[in-house]
Amino acid sequence: MDSLQLVVLALVQGLTEFLPISSSAHLILVPVWLGWPDQGLAFDVAVHVGTLLAVTGYFRREILEILRALLAIPAHGPSPQARLGLAVAVGTVPVGLAGLLLGDLVETVLRSPLVIATSTVVFGLLLGLADRRSGGTTSEYALGWRAVLWIGLAQALALIPGTSRSGITITAGLWLGLSASAAARFSFLLSIPVIVLAGGLKTLELLSAPGEVDPGLLVGGALLAGVSAYLCIGVFLRVLPRLGMLPFVIYRVLLGGLLFAVFL
Repeated sequence: MDSLQLVVLALVQGLTEFLPISSSAHLILVPVWLGWPDQGLAFDVAVHVGTLLAVTGYFRREILEILRALLAIPAHGPSPQARLGLAVAVGTVPVGLAGLLLGDLVETVLRSPLVIATSTVVFGLLLGLADRRSGGTTSEYALGWRAVLWIGLAQALALIPGTSRSGITITAGLWLGLSASAAARFSFLLSIPVIVLAGGLKTLELLSAPGEVDPGLLVGGALLAGVSAYLCIGVFLRVLPRLGMLPFVIYRVLLGGLLFAVFL
């Protein structure tokens, strides 16, 4: 991997991990379009570490409040912060089970450009519909358990490349009455255990098939992905109340149409 490939792919990971446009689709397609070799497992692990540091850093205050509230449950019962932490845990279960059961299918059959094109368009349009009908005012701290389960089940669909984990969880949150900002914040908190699980699995794969890696490239990729992801989260949450989801829906439809034109 040369320096240009590192910079481009690290920025792609950082900028698309938390936007509702699918990071997995872009990381699959960009090397194909540019004729680059596969970036390798070590690089995938590094950029996952970078985006994990970004989201935990951005939500560090909320995470600390959640942890304190969870520890205080025996003495004071579940506070709103504790319930949010439990909701994140419950919402992660479906995607964890789906990943264990369907991992091989996802890594082989579902990585085709036409699958990515279809899921990019279909789930993009669903996001647009959810955004148009949205008017919810519910906070992420007031989510009911049924809503948490539905959002968790929706998150499992993100194993299909092109779906977008943040996109499908925000879509589900909007349909269930969350405000756009609350849906996005809950989606980002949900990403933390998912990134840990995905990064852990990739690390195990890497350890089982060790190869030569350049530590400098890995550190550089992690830093670039982390900084770009941190900035992306902040900008997205600031502009979301004004712009809504329409720009991302348009982008997804155009991207899907381009993929169909090239690969069909």
